[in-house]
Amino acid sequence: METLIHEKLSGVIIGAAMAVLNELKPGLDEKLYENALVIELLQRGHSVNQQKVFKVKYKGHGIGSLIPDLIIDDLVIVDSKVVSAFNETHLAQMTGYLALTGLRLALLLNFKYATLKWKRVVK
Repeated sequence: METLIHEKLSGVIIGAAMAVLNELKPGLDEKLYENALVIELLQRGHSVNQQKVFKVKYKGHGIGSLIPDLIIDDLVIVDSKVVSAFNETHLAQMTGYLALTGLRLALLLNFKYATLKWKRVVK
């Protein structure tokens, strides 16, 4: 059986997101869930980088910045959404984030409904 990348940490992040959703309820702005998730994960003893800036280069030239919502324990990118469903754009964005940060796992979290939805994106 294949092991999942950062399985234990992903479980903690998803559990924290469920706690946030249970407390705040669905349908609020994405940034509110993101900020609450930071508090929840810090209280659970994890390091959280919120809106960390990564400089993007092309052929040695700076072309801009990449700013993921959250990076947990320097291992997992987390992106909070309030959408009907994840789409190809969301998945492509996470794939790009993984490629440019060198990390191997991103979690998309959807707070739109009473039950948390999530998607693992692996490099």
